Amino acid sequence: MKRFASLFLSLALTVTAFAQNEDFTMTVLHTNDMHGHVMPTTVKGKSIGGYARQASVIIERRSKATNPILLNAGDVFQGTLYFSEYEGLADLSFMNMVGYDAMCAGNHEFDRGIQPLINFANLARFPIVATNLDTSKQPELAKALKKSTILTVGGEQVGIVGAVPDELLTIILPIPGLAVLDYVKSIQAEVDSLTKQGVNKIILVSHAGLEQDRATAPKFRNVDVIVGGHSHTLLGQVNIPDFDGSRGEYPVVSKDANNNPLVIVQAWEWGKVVGEIELNFDPKGILKTWKGAPILVDDSWPENPYVKTLLAAFSKPIEALMTKKVGESKTELTRGFSSSSEPTMGYVISDAVLAKTMNLGSQVAFWNAGGVRSQLPAGTITYGQLAEVCPFGNQLVILDLQGSELLGAIESSLDGGGMLYPSKGFTYTYANKKLTSATLNGQPIDPNKTYKCTFSNFTSSGGDSHEILKNAKGKRIDTGFVDLEVLIEYFEKNTPINFTESRIKRG
Repeated sequence: MKRFASLFLSLALTVTAFAQNEDFTMTVLHTNDMHGHVMPTTVKGKSIGGYARQASVIIERRSKATNPILLNAGDVFQGTLYFSEYEGLADLSFMNMVGYDAMCAGNHEFDRGIQPLINFANLARFPIVATNLDTSKQPELAKALKKSTILTVGGEQVGIVGAVPDELLTIILPIPGLAVLDYVKSIQAEVDSLTKQGVNKIILVSHAGLEQDRATAPKFRNVDVIVGGHSHTLLGQVNIPDFDGSRGEYPVVSKDANNNPLVIVQAWEWGKVVGEIELNFDPKGILKTWKGAPILVDDSWPENPYVKTLLAAFSKPIEALMTKKVGESKTELTRGFSSSSEPTMGYVISDAVLAKTMNLGSQVAFWNAGGVRSQLPAGTITYGQLAEVCPFGNQLVILDLQGSELLGAIESSLDGGGMLYPSKGFTYTYANKKLTSATLNGQPIDPNKTYKCTFSNFTSSGGDSHEILKNAKGKRIDTGFVDLEVLIEYFEKNTPINFTESRIKRG
């Protein structure tokens, strides 16, 4: 018997040694920035996305892939009435059903404080990772989130670390005790811990944006892949006629601090695509080869019947609300700048905010670019459409600002998510990110004069890096008015909207 035991042990060691000298292949399927887009959206007249179609993509590709895992790079929360109603749990039901393996927390997971995120994490059948977040003063959140996790894939261990945005605390409402750690140091420390445990294949699931992922990739050691989000970046090509939204090749190829390959991927937004990348590692866990592309979730993919039935149940309570007519618009209300248009949707929100707070003394209102989450076509406007424009439930705050503070706040925000869109009567001009003129009712802003200005509580408390507004010394009035309710009231009173004026000029 001893001879057979010895022979068996020798054979097992030989097989193990052989396996350790083999390459390893795995496939990462990934999404990011789904933002509650349960149903399909339209791009250039083409219907794409929707969780029922996305399920079909994931199930088929996973069945054909080598050692697949499914990851999400954050911002499941916020953006449609499904989030307003269910606070991410409709999305989570889908994610649990299709079998996500891990996700990182995005900034919008904190939009309603920490309790909805805690509920989401506790009900998730997969870990939610936030490596660079200090939750030590929020023990319930600390239990819900993980610093890292290890997945077993094809008999191999794969480490997962996750990153919230570096600027998280400036783009969410204040949460007592929450802190963001040094980005590279905190992530590298957790990677080092994983490597000491013998894990030699590590993925960073990052909600930092492509620019930061590119910048920090060469600073990491032993990170093989960055699965990204936050910047809503489409990498690679998709078949949408007359559409060219790609921002580069899929994947972006970089090197880590050890001069080993590191690849970066991202999957656009709203479940419009599912990213798929096949990775081949040598026996030491060093990435050798890779191949992949985004998969367009269009109507060539059937709707998965189980997910479709699930979503139909979630849809029933909000269908009437989504289709309720609020008013009309004679003109398209756009979200951003183009060669022929300005962000008129933002202007209309500012007009609505000013109209609501004029009786409290406000002279002018501003809405931040990042707070305009959708645009509106000309025609009938519904409650559901307006809820997608203003999904955050922000409240209105009136600040007494010195003219110098107001000018500084506008200039500091130019061309970013915090860019301030003004209400009627206020215009400004800028060039090369410098403010060149600003007027209210035709009069230049006097740096030494006090102006009563309305903002959201998010912006006035320093969101989107508005430190000038946060630190303003003048009187502050928390009105309690909610942005969506104010916008609905404005449409009801002023329909039809017919917006044609210019307010911001770029040099």
